[in-house]
Amino acid sequence: MFENLSDRLDRSFKLLKGEGRITEINVAETLKDIRKALLDADVNYKVAKTFTDTVKEKALGQNVLTAVKPSQLMVKIVHDELTALMGGETADIDLKNNPSVILMSGLQGSGKTTFSGKLAKMLKDKKGKHPLLVADDIYRPAAIEQLKVLGEQIGVPVYSEPENKNPIQIAQNAIKQAKQSGNDVVIIDTAGRLAIDEQMMNEIASIKAAVKPDEILFVVDAMTGQDAVNTAKEFNDRLDFQGVVLTKLDGDTRGGAALSIRAVVNKPIKFVGTGEKMEAIDPFHPNRMADRILGMGDIVSLVERAQEQYDEEEARLLQKKIAKNQFDFNDFLSQIHQIKKMGNLKDLASMIPGVGKAIKDLDIDDDAFKSIEAIIHSMTPAERTNPGILNGSRRARIAKGSGTAVSEVNKLLKQFEETRKMMKMMTTAKIPGKGGFMKKRK
Repeated sequence: MFENLSDRLDRSFKLLKGEGRITEINVAETLKDIRKALLDADVNYKVAKTFTDTVKEKALGQNVLTAVKPSQLMVKIVHDELTALMGGETADIDLKNNPSVILMSGLQGSGKTTFSGKLAKMLKDKKGKHPLLVADDIYRPAAIEQLKVLGEQIGVPVYSEPENKNPIQIAQNAIKQAKQSGNDVVIIDTAGRLAIDEQMMNEIASIKAAVKPDEILFVVDAMTGQDAVNTAKEFNDRLDFQGVVLTKLDGDTRGGAALSIRAVVNKPIKFVGTGEKMEAIDPFHPNRMADRILGMGDIVSLVERAQEQYDEEEARLLQKKIAKNQFDFNDFLSQIHQIKKMGNLKDLASMIPGVGKAIKDLDIDDDAFKSIEAIIHSMTPAERTNPGILNGSRRARIAKGSGTAVSEVNKLLKQFEETRKMMKMMTTAKIPGKGGFMKKRK
């Protein structure tokens, strides 16, 4: 997401010439190009105009320090305004009551059901909650089954009444069940339509009036561009929701919805979905998104994802093994599994400053580790623990067993040895383990 916009903005900043001060003359072409870049990214026209007018007002007459170029100062101003445009601060959900009721709203196909499962998993794993998912879509039988499958997958109970055609009653009964079962969060997955209609709006408004949710989240597919913003406005006019969820941000989207929706409905984006996996959900941080749009990466989010996967004690033991040169293929395989849990590989790489632009045209397959895993799984326990015994005949057997060529096995062994040497060197430089990068967050 935002790759085209990032490129266009980067080119816009390069247009800015001059020294000493930013003037109306030397900034005119840059602002014109920035506005065109925003419009091409499907940002609302009024939002784009207001944005560039504000940037112009803040930029004109700014003194440029001798150590800073005009383009660098403009990047700073644009970054601050992008952050403000997307809400300024991170907005959390309201979970004060017991049970807290979260009502999901949105059109059919926006990803409401999948996101409901992701949210339940996040609240369960990261906040220690005991959520109850409610299948309240009475029109699409597959929605009930889909939610049950997701619930089983993430270990969260699902409340449903397949024979009941009264969504208000189902929602009320689910809350009663939650109170009896000790569930402290109730997530109600409501019905959607292919387009907004009066029946749908009346129905979800009636559910809102009956259950008095603590939080109404509007789920929208980011790939629908300006249609997403228009739909959000109509839902907000009827429901007065508390926050927006943008799904499919990993898709081929220009990003206009993320930049426009906050300004149009004056409601914060609270979460983003970045993939199909149940772990692919992130709180929305306006400042970090501005970093990514301007090609600065998002190292904070990358570290947070790593912290969620790594255990402090495991990291300490691994550090000892590396220091003693005992890092083996079992440890290597474990590290691969940890990385895969962190999310989409291209998305992870784009969080590293400077890497996003370098890899934007590369097709990084999420199955990139598949052949490596196959090779390791074809080794015997002794071979994994002691790679030094891997002679020619063993390598040939491993290649045959993993469906790869001997050259691929040799390449992996060479990379493994180089990795082991590098990791040993890094441990002598005192990589933070205890209480640092590897520490698992509570």
